[in-house]
Amino acid sequence: MTTLRRLATVLALALLAGCVPQAPPAPAVIRETPPPWPAPRDGISYFEAAGVPASRLDDTTGQQVFTLTLTIDADPVPLAEGIGLDLPRALQAPVHTHDASGTVWLEGRGAGDVTLGQFFTIWGVRFTDTCLGAACGTIRASVDGRPVADPGGVLLAGAGTIAVDVVTG
Repeated sequence: MTTLRRLATVLALALLAGCVPQAPPAPAVIRETPPPWPAPRDGISYFEAAGVPASRLDDTTGQQVFTLTLTIDADPVPLAEGIGLDLPRALQAPVHTHDASGTVWLEGRGAGDVTLGQFFTIWGVRFTDTCLGAACGTIRASVDGRPVADPGGVLLAGAGTIAVDVVTG
């Protein structure tokens, strides 16, 4: 999403938010399905499930980016555009995506404290020691090329690249 388009969206949503009462958000549902996994529309429920604060869409406090690569049996799994964004309420989680490129943004309150496990909760995708969505087996993860023992506990701040591969065979 371009900066101008994002700004126009934020302004339009801010105007609408003052005029139209918001419907209550749908509850967070953690999917155990195969990809693709679209971003949840009512992000606020997922932010709450992950235990992260929400910030305004224009909050760039503590801005950092990293690249996240996901594979299942070496087949690429794309990230969804808009993970961690709640456009109806003009809010963002401290970790979110603007597009499906694999670039993940850390911005806003709590940006330095988010883990990889919380990112998947915000996305609404099951991520355990042995499963990603419907794919279960061995999870191999690395941060900046170094293997990690606890992928869900990986702190995202300061990472340049994170790779997660599920080997089901």
